[in-house]
Amino acid sequence: MNRKWIKIKADNIFIHIAAWAIIFGQPLFFMSRGDFSWVSFLLFIPVPICFTVVFYTNYFYLIDRLLFENRKNEFLITNILIILGTALLIHLWHEFSFTLNVAGDMPPFGGGKPPEATSRPEGSRWVPIVIFILRDLLSLTLVVILATAIKMNRRWAKVEAMQKEMQQTMVEAELKNLKNQINPHFLLNTLNNIYALAQLNSPKVKPAIMDLSRLLQYVLYENNKMFVPLKEEVNFIGNYIDLMRLRLPVDAQISVQFDIRENSEMMIAPLIFISLIENAFKHGISSGEYSFIDISLTEKEEGKIEFLCRNSYFPKDASDKSGNGIGLQQVKKRLELIYPYRYMWHKEIEDNVYSTVLVIET
Repeated sequence: MNRKWIKIKADNIFIHIAAWAIIFGQPLFFMSRGDFSWVSFLLFIPVPICFTVVFYTNYFYLIDRLLFENRKNEFLITNILIILGTALLIHLWHEFSFTLNVAGDMPPFGGGKPPEATSRPEGSRWVPIVIFILRDLLSLTLVVILATAIKMNRRWAKVEAMQKEMQQTMVEAELKNLKNQINPHFLLNTLNNIYALAQLNSPKVKPAIMDLSRLLQYVLYENNKMFVPLKEEVNFIGNYIDLMRLRLPVDAQISVQFDIRENSEMMIAPLIFISLIENAFKHGISSGEYSFIDISLTEKEEGKIEFLCRNSYFPKDASDKSGNGIGLQQVKKRLELIYPYRYMWHKEIEDNVYSTVLVIET
């Protein structure tokens, strides 16, 4: 049992104790010091006890066993019998206390006929008795309604908490599934680059494999976390870009700018930006034409992260199916799950230049 649940349960117990303390202590507030009598107070106690019994009979048993089990008719009939029986007991108790003539001029709390009723004609003396009985019936009905309302409110809160927990579990499962897809997707794109170097018998193949090993270590271990320090993610992006540079044409221009505070404690979901960078290298570089990629990532003071990427645009033809665009689909799904209503993502193509802007509120 976690601490939060213990605190909620303790608060509920305190509320019950405080409420009944006020009800049982009403004579102490309304009787003047000279009029107070322990005998009158003790004669008053059975009435709130009856209310307490009716309340907790519903609260702990009838609501759970009948109402919540869809036995509404039984619940209604049982409460009608309880209310009638309890109201009769309260009336008999007041008759008994007045017969003993120990209640003084103040009738016990919860009903009973006033002393002056005894001096009225026989036909009219039943009028105040009926009024007080009806009042007790109404009060007991309100007690049942109150118990039902509190119980149903707690049940709705519990159901809502369970739904949120289930939703969170589903979100975590979906995120885990997306992360498991990122690993092979990232590995596929990177291996394609190293394969291209190997075909050229480039001496850069061995260093590229070592760089890939470091990148995969980050992907495999840090990707299991929900959030990682922004600094670590930026280092990973920088290492990835350095690896991608190995196979670039000589005339391709790459501009990278990271503006991260030295004492930054910003956290970010891992591998959010890498698919956007992969997309830039995939569609922004041509071996026969001038190509460029401009990348910037800035940490804002308001707890925002701004990512900008512009690149020359050379769309692949239908024969190039590498990746199948799943990287960008994963980015959108992860953003919706991790940063709902806290991100802005804009993409456009203009004059053969592809631009993407992603702003995240952490």
